[in-house]
Amino acid sequence: MMKPWIKRTAIALALLAVASAAGMAYMRQNPKVEESKFRTAAIDEGAITQVVLATGTLQPVITVNVGTQVSGTVLERRADFNDHVSKGQILLRLDPANLQARLRQTQAQLAANDAALVLAQATYARNQKLVAAGFISALTLDQGKREVDAALANVELGRAQVESAQTDLDNSVIRSPIDGVVIRRNTDVGQTVAASFQTPDLYLLARDLRQMVIQTNVSEADVGLIKAGQRVNFTVDAYPEREFEGKVQQFRLNSASNQGVVTYTIIVDVANPEELLKPGMTAQTRIVVSSKPKVTRLPTAALRFRPDEDSLKAKGPEAPASAASAAASGEEKARADDDGVLNATRSGAKVYRVYTVGEKQSPKLHEVTIGISNTRFTELISSDLKPGNEVITRNAESPGKK
Repeated sequence: MMKPWIKRTAIALALLAVASAAGMAYMRQNPKVEESKFRTAAIDEGAITQVVLATGTLQPVITVNVGTQVSGTVLERRADFNDHVSKGQILLRLDPANLQARLRQTQAQLAANDAALVLAQATYARNQKLVAAGFISALTLDQGKREVDAALANVELGRAQVESAQTDLDNSVIRSPIDGVVIRRNTDVGQTVAASFQTPDLYLLARDLRQMVIQTNVSEADVGLIKAGQRVNFTVDAYPEREFEGKVQQFRLNSASNQGVVTYTIIVDVANPEELLKPGMTAQTRIVVSSKPKVTRLPTAALRFRPDEDSLKAKGPEAPASAASAAASGEEKARADDDGVLNATRSGAKVYRVYTVGEKQSPKLHEVTIGISNTRFTELISSDLKPGNEVITRNAESPGKK
């Protein structure tokens, strides 16, 4: 008796032979369809939004550096990071001991000058009587008048010194010049600040974080598209799931060049009512320069496709008899100034080349003029192509290629 496993093996081999025979018969009756050498995408109708991409930094609209005009040791600090302060509010105090001593010194000097003035005036008055009686010369009277004038000048000098000392004493109390919020604090209690050569920065205040700006740099190739009032969409890393809006406020003519790349600064107004956006955040901006709700759209990748020589020769050995027939049949026309992308200009518009799949899997050339564009779609203005036509976007990968 035949063992069960031998019987099952024989049945499996019989079924495999039948399937192979059926497959071969099907192949003979149905020739293999040639696999396409290209990847294509359809022309359609829809909306296009053209944007300019740039990266910028969020900043307050107005910032103020708070310094000190006098030197001293920080005695008391009344404002810290993120504190909201009002105009005139005390931020910190410097030790006033030296300034108070200088004020007393100038006040004492002013008192001495006042006493010298009283003496000079009294002497001058007596000399006037003596000159009238003939006891002293007129020269002595003139000298007395000079002493009175000098004493008056010393009194004015003393008053100015007192006022200067009083101002320095008042400046030892550092107050906020605006209503705002403390962004940066550079001092602490016990620290000595010196204002000998330049004013030290003690605080950095922002006027109002509910209104901010983005300072971004745009390439010179895109500045012709930028205009004040254009909508700007942007995201920040802190809230990747949320998109914020702003608008272009200013295009600054001052250019910058970095390794041969010329950029211009664009200022974007941003409303920040919830104060979610913080100074210094990096914003990935998309400046909307043009938008159309319904146009004929060409896949942008089709403008970048260029066939290789083997694809162009795939039609066969026939060659058109004239340049006109070459253009009609879709053949390439070699030109010394041809860059392979821009073929010509027509009525001031650029003419580009795109390709469809022609006979024998060869690329067929079409000339198109285009409008606005983004990374996915390009507006098709004029061409013999219509919505629904398939255009080549790239070569198909070889079966063994990954």
